[in-house]
Amino acid sequence: MKFIKRENKKFEYKPKYYKGDGNPYEIKHKFDEHRVTVGKKKSIKGKFDTAINEFKNSEYGGFNKTIVIIIAILVFLFLWIIDFDLSIFLSRN
Repeated sequence: MKFIKRENKKFEYKPKYYKGDGNPYEIKHKFDEHRVTVGKKKSIKGKFDTAINEFKNSEYGGFNKTIVIIIAILVFLFLWIIDFDLSIFLSRN
C-alpha cells in the first residue's frame, strides 16, 4: 500500500531578483536599526525613559513650544466649555 503513503515535495526556491545576504522573507520594520525602544523587553518605566531619551537626542529634539501652547489653550477651552470650576485649585486664605 505504498501508493497511499506520500511524502511532501521539497523545493529549493530562490528568489529570481534577490541578490544579497540573509533571509529575503524576514519581516523587519525599516526604522528598527535606528531606534533604541524596540527589541529588549523592558518595564513600562524603562520604555518611557528610553523613548524620552531618544526624543531628546533626535534631530528634532525637545518639545515644540507652539504645539504645547496650542494644547494648553485647547485644554482650557474644553474646561471652560464644560463649565469646570478652576477655583478648586486656588487656596482659600
